[in-house]
Amino acid sequence: MSEPALLSVVVPVYNEEDVLALMRERLDHVLSKLDVAAEVVLVDDGSRDRSQELMRSFVTADPRYRLVVLSRNYGHQVALTAGVDHAQGDAVVVLDADLQDPPELIPEMLAKWRKGYHVVYGERAARQGESLAKQKTADWFYALIRLLSGVDIPRNVGDFRLMDRKVVDALRRMPERSRFVRGLIAWAGFRQTPIMFERPPRAAGVTKYPWRKMSRFALDAVFAFSVVPLRLATGLGLLVTVVAVVEILRTLYYRFVVGGIVPGFSAIFIAVLVLGGFNLIFLGILGEYIGRLYVEAKARPLYFIQELVSGVDERV
Repeated sequence: MSEPALLSVVVPVYNEEDVLALMRERLDHVLSKLDVAAEVVLVDDGSRDRSQELMRSFVTADPRYRLVVLSRNYGHQVALTAGVDHAQGDAVVVLDADLQDPPELIPEMLAKWRKGYHVVYGERAARQGESLAKQKTADWFYALIRLLSGVDIPRNVGDFRLMDRKVVDALRRMPERSRFVRGLIAWAGFRQTPIMFERPPRAAGVTKYPWRKMSRFALDAVFAFSVVPLRLATGLGLLVTVVAVVEILRTLYYRFVVGGIVPGFSAIFIAVLVLGGFNLIFLGILGEYIGRLYVEAKARPLYFIQELVSGVDERV
């Protein structure tokens, strides 16, 4: 790769007032040692604390900083997308504000980029400060999504990565509403390589991804990248049909050949409950896909910007 004329660092932010000052200090220290020009694109994803006020002060104090203020809280993946949309660099680094994505790895990412890689992603060799249950469910999720989608999505990898401008342009051509950005980047291809690191605990504050949001994120990933759930429903439906035909033939045999009544009221009752449960599950699966088609068909903008803040405020 040629030397980048500009490096962009994108930081989505939601209620991170406790850690923003430290994040800026560490990021500025890293950027001061780079031999390339840099910009920092901060994205306020509808914060309700003092995060926006602090980020405005960063912009006032340092012309390298810009702030994208979204009109409301759209979620991490959309905020990340908004930041990437406004990044102007030849290489774009995405990291979280909580410092679990160490900015000190940016020089190593740039070195890999200069060797010809289009995507350099941070792969977690260890995850400090996370419960065993969270680590295991994350492992199971990545195994499942790789199995269902057929896309080689790396395990133990978040959104912390460097992307070449070619990858950024490709990502901007994929505007689907159910965002699973790391999956979109893996699907796009290009030359990708990892950097191993030990993920530290949050520097301050609390996680913005409770179990409810994590579950929703996992569902978005599965239904956005695979039709296997529909095929499983079809296959199970065919299996149940075969079993039903066999039972019908058995019942007719007992009734007209043996001359008796087929016993088993309890078995019939259980079968009805099981089939009813299957029907509801399959309707739910269909509903997930149809709901996403409905959202995509409306073609609403992915996000609205309330304000762009650089050296001089620009109101939108």
